[in-house]
Amino acid sequence: MLKKELRAKYKALRNTLTEKDIEERSLAIANNVLKLPIWNKTYFHIFLPIAEQKEVNTEFILHLLSGKDKEIVVSKSDFTTRNMTHFLLTDNTKIKKNEYNIPEPVNGLEVPADKMEVVFVPLLAFDKTGNRVGYGKGFYDKFLSGCKPETIKIGLSFFEAENLITDVYENDVKLDYCVTPNGVSESL
Repeated sequence: MLKKELRAKYKALRNTLTEKDIEERSLAIANNVLKLPIWNKTYFHIFLPIAEQKEVNTEFILHLLSGKDKEIVVSKSDFTTRNMTHFLLTDNTKIKKNEYNIPEPVNGLEVPADKMEVVFVPLLAFDKTGNRVGYGKGFYDKFLSGCKPETIKIGLSFFEAENLITDVYENDVKLDYCVTPNGVSESL
């Protein structure tokens, strides 16, 4: 399927989810994250969910990371340049929603992209070969291309993989894993 068709399909599917569905599926995703071979890493980048878009609630994963004493990094997006700036999440970090309802750090200690060892990636859909469909602005592809090649890229999805996304571009960065409420998919 084409990215445009997948965006429409999965936005519609997400809109059918209740708050209870989102919480239960997000908890199941967090439990499946525990099965990943990532726990020897230190720097973890995670997105803070846009509740209005019914994204995966990453609070459960944040608790896991915090409980394992990991360095947690969150981003701030610049919609003019389509760049993301990454900040260490600490007890003193102030989070504020931007004009697109994205929760972001106001300021803090900046962390370069090449320091990230694991990145949790938001998405609308993904396929069995690790391609993903986001909102189409290219923020994550740009960010991930600045990470080290060995950085582990993990998508989080309420839904299972599509067979194939047909309009993949050369700048699209593939996922290594995608975690759903039903388990972990490893990219081929």
